[in-house]
Amino acid sequence: MLKKRVIFTLLYDCGSFMLSRNFRLQRVGDLHWLQKNYNFSQIAFSIDELIILDVTRGERDQEKFCNHIKALSKGCFVPITAGGGIRSVEQARSLLRSGADKIVVNSLIVINPIIIKEIALEFGRQCIVASLDVKLINKVYSVWTENGNRAQDGTLYEWLERLIKLPVGELYLNSIDRDGTGQGYDLAMLDNLPSPMPIPVILAGGAGKYHHLAEGLNDGRVNAVATAHLFNFVGNGLEKSREELLRNGFELPIWNKQIAYELRNVFA
Repeated sequence: MLKKRVIFTLLYDCGSFMLSRNFRLQRVGDLHWLQKNYNFSQIAFSIDELIILDVTRGERDQEKFCNHIKALSKGCFVPITAGGGIRSVEQARSLLRSGADKIVVNSLIVINPIIIKEIALEFGRQCIVASLDVKLINKVYSVWTENGNRAQDGTLYEWLERLIKLPVGELYLNSIDRDGTGQGYDLAMLDNLPSPMPIPVILAGGAGKYHHLAEGLNDGRVNAVATAHLFNFVGNGLEKSREELLRNGFELPIWNKQIAYELRNVFA
């Protein structure tokens, strides 16, 4: 059985890192601020994966984004997943060459799923994370693209049925309604998952404290929980949350810091 995971998500916008609430962005700081407040060589022991999403409003600078990934990957031994605005195999390749282990696709699921098949053919389906951003409207869950600005026809359940036919390795299921609120995950979204669900599910949107992470991981349909809230887990917040999860019996990977430091020095 796969161990459960705790994931930290960074939101990037044209050189800055952002807070998001219901997909409305607020600038927090640049790469220097992030490296000062979040030493990922240390934080890596409290998370199992780092996701970096380019949520830039307007024209994206892929080269600049890739340079930020390269900087963040130095000394960070956990897997890095990156995405945002991917429209071609070439864009996926540049992210993977910049230090990402996996890539995230979102709008591509709707506008050109053939490209997803091409990416999988070259790099393998295991390196593709499919992301769906979800809103609850009139008691029906729907899928939104373009940074939550465009509703797609069909229900979440219908989109999930299409998604599992694509060559993707994981699902990142994100609640726009709960995003940045710190009110906990929308577990009712999970009722739309096909049964059985053939790929692992990462639940995102709403985590503000340890209890929310625990609630998400307690659900048997969830393989990993993600948080993008920079302030709720600043300092040793992530470390304390992970310690509490392990103390309460959650099956998370346990990192050997000494071995990790030695390996980092070997490959530095």
